[in-house]
Amino acid sequence: MSDESGLSRRSFLSRLGAVGVATAAPVIARPVHAEVAPVVTGAAMDLEPVENAIPVSLKVNGKTLDLKIDPRTSLLDCLRETISLTGTKKGCDHGQCGACTVHVNGRRINSCLTLAAMHEGDEITTIEGLGSPENMHPMQASFVEHDGYQCGYCTSGQIMSAVALLKEPCGPTDADVKELMSGNICRCGAYPNIVLAIQAVRHTA
Repeated sequence: MSDESGLSRRSFLSRLGAVGVATAAPVIARPVHAEVAPVVTGAAMDLEPVENAIPVSLKVNGKTLDLKIDPRTSLLDCLRETISLTGTKKGCDHGQCGACTVHVNGRRINSCLTLAAMHEGDEITTIEGLGSPENMHPMQASFVEHDGYQCGYCTSGQIMSAVALLKEPCGPTDADVKELMSGNICRCGAYPNIVLAIQAVRHTA
């Protein structure tokens, strides 16, 4: 079809597409200048000054880090934003999903519910300190072997809880495991394989 001006539908759409590309091109080409969080390389961190910051010394995955943080900073935000350990995930930020689970002095906690400043001198372990791709913790290896994940967002929290469960009083049945893992939510519904992965480690321990 064409109108009285002789402009066909195909010509019109072609011109419209060209205009769209021309409009978007400057946006695509524009360089992005993002603030990149520092990577932990030693005992001290060189950070931008924070208003009303307080000095805190945290021991994370065996390394002592001297930090200056806002006293209101949660342990979760400190791990992710200040120390750049992003394996610990922010899910609900209300202690309801378990994605942010870490170990403090060997016990699992929701890191979104506690302040970083409260843990000076404590032994903090995140998923990065549990194992590496080259040397996985048995629980990490079991989750891989038994497909204990789908999208993977909750997986680090699931594994940290599962490792803590190994040292906690827990009955032998799948129902017992489900009860002790009930604080960790998997929106993908990978629960049967999560339980299978945990039980596999328990039976070989």
